[in-house]
Amino acid sequence: MTSPLHDGSRTPTRTPADNARARVKVARKWAYLLSSSTYLPFSQQEIDQAMHELLDVVFSAALSEPFNPELAIGVGSRLVDMRCTGPTSLRRTIDVLGKALLTEPELYRMDDKREERSVQLLGVIASDYLEAARQFIFTQQEDIKEALVRAGSDAQRQMRATQARFDAIFTSSPSGIAIVDLAGAFVRTNPALQTMLDRTNFDDVTLFDVVDQDEAPFVKAACRDLADGWAERLHQQRRMIRQDGEAVRANMSITVLRDNGSTPTHLLVSVQDETEMSLLQGQLSHQSLHDVLTGLPNRQYFTTRLESVLRQADSQAGATLYHLDLDAFSMITDGLGRSVGDRVLMNVAQRLRAVVAGENAMVARFDGDEFAIIVQNSDTTPDVIAMITSINQELAEPIYFDGCGVAASASIGVVHKPPADSDVTELLRTADMTLRRAKANGRRQWGLFDSDADTRDRSRFSLAAQMPGALEMGEITVVCRPQVRLSDGATTGFEAMLRWEHESEEIPYSLCLDLAEQTGLIVPLRDTMLQEACKQIQAYNTEFAAQLPLLVALTANQACDPDLVGSVLIHLTETHMDPSLLRISMPASVLLADRGESVDNFGMLAENGIAMEVHDFSATDVECLEDLPASSARIAPRLVERQRSGKSSLIERSLRDLIEVSHLAGASVTVDGISSEAEAAWWHSAGADFGLGTHFQPGSADLHDLKR
Repeated sequence: MTSPLHDGSRTPTRTPADNARARVKVARKWAYLLSSSTYLPFSQQEIDQAMHELLDVVFSAALSEPFNPELAIGVGSRLVDMRCTGPTSLRRTIDVLGKALLTEPELYRMDDKREERSVQLLGVIASDYLEAARQFIFTQQEDIKEALVRAGSDAQRQMRATQARFDAIFTSSPSGIAIVDLAGAFVRTNPALQTMLDRTNFDDVTLFDVVDQDEAPFVKAACRDLADGWAERLHQQRRMIRQDGEAVRANMSITVLRDNGSTPTHLLVSVQDETEMSLLQGQLSHQSLHDVLTGLPNRQYFTTRLESVLRQADSQAGATLYHLDLDAFSMITDGLGRSVGDRVLMNVAQRLRAVVAGENAMVARFDGDEFAIIVQNSDTTPDVIAMITSINQELAEPIYFDGCGVAASASIGVVHKPPADSDVTELLRTADMTLRRAKANGRRQWGLFDSDADTRDRSRFSLAAQMPGALEMGEITVVCRPQVRLSDGATTGFEAMLRWEHESEEIPYSLCLDLAEQTGLIVPLRDTMLQEACKQIQAYNTEFAAQLPLLVALTANQACDPDLVGSVLIHLTETHMDPSLLRISMPASVLLADRGESVDNFGMLAENGIAMEVHDFSATDVECLEDLPASSARIAPRLVERQRSGKSSLIERSLRDLIEVSHLAGASVTVDGISSEAEAAWWHSAGADFGLGTHFQPGSADLHDLKR
């Protein structure tokens, strides 16, 4: 039989490369048709390669001599292994291979055997494919059967394990657990529930019988909702009743249990005893709002009560806030011990409560030895003076510890009838500031809120708070004022001072020092003033070929600083300034008290060639000139003011004597605060040597701005 594509008279000339390209084309077509007939878990490149290999096997079998169709066995099973098992996979394979075997020029040499060999090859491939498919299906069925058996066995094991875990949890859980039917009858209870309710037998009771009878209807209605599918879980706090009738505060959770058909069959009840927790929460709440030592309300509780009292107080009678601070309480604790101090605080708390026992009032303890009282006034409430008198009388009674009588006194700040809409935080701050002003007057003092004084204090505190930033930003600068000789008015030196330009206002130097003392900036300010003033005086002396000294007056804390000597010497070295051109002044009070290291600093500075001065000098301070290497004394400002008033000839006589004594001790005398020519003349006549004040220089300035 002759192929329809050639007449058999001749065989076309083809090269091996032509045959290879033809096979690739057939293999790609075969791969494409199989990929579109079913999902194959391979990349397209892998499928193309596999089909090319199988096509080589088929063509080799077709061209075998003697012809052996059995060589194609394995092609069908390979297709099955590749999961070419779609409903059209075999048919498309037969179509592709049948056409290729009949039409490919490479197979022309089979001549009249071509169709016979093609049929036999396709039959072998189909038979092989079907047998492999049958084995594949059989294997899958066996795998499924084995998986089902294994799953059933695993399910049984898991069920047994789950049951065992449930039993373990049910038995050992610290929470009470019960399984009840939908009517509330107990099916099973765990030991924790039996202990909680003091019952071992639940056969004669239902869930609703062990709940407080006032709450049982609500629990029963909730369980009906669970059974009817309106809810899946119930969580409530209920009182349950023990067998002895005692109530248990319980946190109850109820969940529906269903059968395989999702029909509710039972309820799972979990009960947590909250009785101890409720007591503990109550104790913690009380502790968070009360002082542990005295049992009084603390600041947090007092603040809440204060806000309530302000709203509820009668508009005419109002309320009164007392802020108390025990005087010298540290002396009690340091002298007699902390335990005695604690007993004093507890006794003070009892006595303060006794003072206001008949009033609508609250006594609280703030930090340390501070207390507060808020009284909601009525027609019978004692006035402020009477109340303070009662407090002082109560506290004045000695408290005896081991035979020793200890009494406590208090300073008190009072805010009477604050507005009902007052901010509580601001009101407490106001009371505290009033208390501080009272303490400034001594012990066992009291003060009534003064709006003007409060405004002044707030302004001072605001300045004090802003001072560190002002120093950092350069708003505080070092300036100098001249010291003159009273005999001829010649400038003999310059005193360093600070100038703070704050919001177009110049803060006085004395106030700068007071604020610095309150903020802890006093020592850094001293170093800044020394460093800058030394630079200025050096520049001035260089420019004008002068040898004028620099005066620096120190405060008490600056004078007592243990680093003072080292700091002064460092600044002198850095600025290359001769020590003889520096004069340091210290207050007489700190030198006489020998506080800290002031006396040692005074002597060491003098030993290093620095001229030393005593300021705030008065008749009681003469011994400073005798005991210390002071080369100058500066009259106390209060005596200068008394002389300026001109009302006391005794003061003037005392000042002349003081100047004379100073000269006898070898010290010159400087007077600060001279504001007129007449004052300068009087002090010169009294024997004073040097003067400072607005009369000699209206203001202070950088030395670069001054003319000699």
